Amino acid sequence: MDARAAAYARLFETVHEGVYIGTVGPGGTSTLAANAHLKLILGYDSETPDPDVRPFAPEQCPDAASRLAFLDRLSADGAVVNYLIRLSRADRSAVWVEITGRAEREGDALRIEALFRDVSERKKLDDETRDIYHQLLQAEKMAALGQTISGVAHELNNPLATILTWAERLSQRTPHDPTIRRGLEVILGEAERSARIVRNLLTFARKRQTTRGMIDINQVVRETLALRAYEQRVTNIMVIDALAAGLPPVFADAHQIKQVLLNLVINAEQAMLSAHGRGVLVVRTWHDADRDCVILEINDDGPGIPEDVHAKIFDPFFTTKEVGKGTGLGLTVAYAIINEHGGRIRLESPPHSGASFFVELPVTEGHVSTLTPQGPTVSTPQQDPPAHASILVVDDEAALATAVCAALQDAGYTVEQASDGEQALARIGARGFDLVVCDLKMPRMDGPAFYRELRSRDATMARRVMFVTGDVIGTDAETFLRESGCRWLAKPFRLSDLVRTAREALANP
Repeated sequence: MDARAAAYARLFETVHEGVYIGTVGPGGTSTLAANAHLKLILGYDSETPDPDVRPFAPEQCPDAASRLAFLDRLSADGAVVNYLIRLSRADRSAVWVEITGRAEREGDALRIEALFRDVSERKKLDDETRDIYHQLLQAEKMAALGQTISGVAHELNNPLATILTWAERLSQRTPHDPTIRRGLEVILGEAERSARIVRNLLTFARKRQTTRGMIDINQVVRETLALRAYEQRVTNIMVIDALAAGLPPVFADAHQIKQVLLNLVINAEQAMLSAHGRGVLVVRTWHDADRDCVILEINDDGPGIPEDVHAKIFDPFFTTKEVGKGTGLGLTVAYAIINEHGGRIRLESPPHSGASFFVELPVTEGHVSTLTPQGPTVSTPQQDPPAHASILVVDDEAALATAVCAALQDAGYTVEQASDGEQALARIGARGFDLVVCDLKMPRMDGPAFYRELRSRDATMARRVMFVTGDVIGTDAETFLRESGCRWLAKPFRLSDLVRTAREALANP
């Protein structure tokens, strides 16, 4: 061997990139030369004979379509630069490589001379960066849409509250006509359904108030699956429980987590039944110690979710179901709830391999406030409400105010009405009231302004104010209600809830 050939041989073996020379053809692949670094990249011992290292053999390429695309490109262009492809190591683990090389046609085969660079770590970082980018994009999308939807939802709550209260009053007064009663029951049911949709909108449009504690995620999973046990049994869906023992508790709202799981389980059931008429649902949990989180997986053997809709699957109103079969809010609400818990929800759905949703919840304990409708917990002894108590109803929605006044009058109270805070102050100045039921949003003088003015005039009377509102959570109203300590009731409400809350407020002013 002359000096030049010896130098090339040393360079071939010591260069820190994989070097490959070989042929790929219809009859298979053959390797003429493979340096030590290529063997290292592909997980072979350095003493492995060169012919045994065949990076372009079908068994070394887990994605057959990607292999064919690479060879077609190389054949058509005669060369590739930094071509990214996934190969299999000797132990069958995956490795991402960039290939720069050239090819010449030798009969039916291609003679390939190529350099390989291991970019697995860079690919992992790129995937993580892209995932973070998509999460930020989703969060921005939700925040922008949330601002619009919050206002729309509040405006819907007032007419819904009016429909609900009047339908409830009429149903109580027309018990003998079955046709009218049936129609009113339909109106009540549909109004409550609409109210649930509005609450779902507010779930992701605003930060939802929750009651959280340390919970056992496995227990929540079992309780959720128990709710679906009968449906799963009659529809031939088998559930495989793979819940890990010894999981650390998570700081979460059990009811909201159950809502997320129900959405995921029902979606999985529907997907499997539509595809096969039966199915296998696998539910797994485990603890990721490195990230200090508990992970829950819901896996189905349905048709999977097409890759082109993965980026839209959590978008509001996006659904793959038939018209009328879904609102497109289930996964959006799930996303909002898990995000509010400081966790993450993601989808994996390889082609024709079903779908897996992963819910990740941090183990670290957090803190949330405990504002709830009807106001803060009162520790004073329960008293009887005053007989023939007087109540002032303050609301600019005339139809709703009329229904509320009538319901309170039916309960035996003396009721007067005002359309805004200024009128209410004038009425209170003329005579005293045992309770004031006041809307938060009103023209001229709204609820908070009315309350502050009343408190400056008569602190005792200010303690007798109860608010009703269409949207509290995540708004300035939440801060106001917490600071004031007033009871409050969310619109739309049932008249029975209104009367009960009023009675409690009168008993414990």
